[in-house]
Parts: sequence; structure tokens; C-alpha cells
Amino acid sequence: MLVKVCGTTSEEDALLAVAMGADMVGFVFAPSPRQIAPQIAGDIIKRLPRETIPVGVFRDEAPERVLSIAHLAGLKAVQLHGHEKPEVAQWLRTRVPWVIQAFPAGDVRVRRAADYGAHAILLDAPNPGSGQVFDWAMAAEVPVGQRLMIAGGLNPGNVAAAIARTQPWAVDVVTGVEREPGNKDPIKVREFIAAARAAEAELEREHAPLVRADKGSGDSSAADVEDEVGLYDWQEEV
Repeated sequence: MLVKVCGTTSEEDALLAVAMGADMVGFVFAPSPRQIAPQIAGDIIKRLPRETIPVGVFRDEAPERVLSIAHLAGLKAVQLHGHEKPEVAQWLRTRVPWVIQAFPAGDVRVRRAADYGAHAILLDAPNPGSGQVFDWAMAAEVPVGQRLMIAGGLNPGNVAAAIARTQPWAVDVVTGVEREPGNKDPIKVREFIAAARAAEAELEREHAPLVRADKGSGDSSAADVEDEVGLYDWQEEV
């Protein structure tokens, strides 16, 4: 199971997340208190370990601009967090290593998530970044064969319950590990990742799959993801 710490705005917080065991570090390029300039994000990403997966978060952005920022910043994954049409995710999938399509839990589009062709589906609360938790039972609406990421109000106190309930491929946290918007709390980051790893280990002890048994394409590790994204040549013509 992968852990993503999102809403990163500084090198200090990015390196903190990695040091605590995060697999993915997220940078928000959409309007937000956590918004970061592509060049600044790029400078931070250059200092991250090779195995770390930097993710750019976009909302209803022109796909050509998403691609441009991905190249500029050196992103290994893009997360589409708006009302993008399936064609946008499909177009980007052929041009960037990884595409994550986010949906508010309960959105009618969730049942048609496979149409997007994304590498993973993220379920979030209706108001992203609000710290609100959604009903995790809604994760059952994600179609068979999709990697599932869970976000929305996760924190050190509830991430274990979320993992036990949804058995996701990845968990994603923002507000639950912050002092204030855009600034991480080192203790909360450490506690969140420790709780997530403990919950993962508990599932293993119980011989439960880390990804729901009906999601056959989701059983990949952090190393598998790095193998896929690490070989991408950003200079390749598309």
C-alpha cells in the first residue's frame, strides 16, 4: 500500500514526508491555499530521492497545460481533481507516466470510472481539502479492476479504520497532517504514516488482501509503480 502526503509547499515538508516513509509527495497546481508554482515544485522535486513519486494535482485545467507543467516540474504522476471528461485522462495517459482520476464520493461518474483509463481512482470528500470524512462504504462503487486511493479527512486517528474498511491501494492525506494550510506538522506526519503502516501490517497478519480481491489490476507495490514511472523519458516526442 502506498502513502501520499499532499499539499506540499516547501522542500522541508517534502523531505520530511519522505523521511517518515511517504511513497508519494503531492503538489497542488490548482487554486488553493496550498497552490505552488511549477518552477518551485520542480526545484523541490530535484532534491527528492529517485524512488519518491511526485504527483501534481490539477483541477479542470487544459490538458496541454497539465502536460507542460508535468514536464517543467518533473512530475511522475498527475492527479485530475475536477470535472474532467474521460477523454482528458485518456489523452494524458499516453503522454505522462501515471494518471490519477479523482472523484467526490457518491459522484455518478464513479461507476463509470473505467471509462477514464486512469492508472488509479481516488475517492475524496465532496469538498477536497476540507478535512471532511465521507462514508467509506461508498468505495464499493468503484468498478472492478481499478486501483483505489482513499482521501478526505484522513488523519492519524482514523487512517487505520479507513484502511481496514476499504483495503485501498493507497491513502492520501493533506489537512490531517498540517499545522495550517500548506505547512506540515512533523509529529502528525510521523503518526499518520506509522498508523497506516501498522494497519497495513494488520491486514497482512489477518491474511487479507491489501487491495480488494475483486480488483485484480491493483495489486502493485511502490517498487512496481517506480518501475513504470522511472523509465519514462520526458524528452520523448509525444
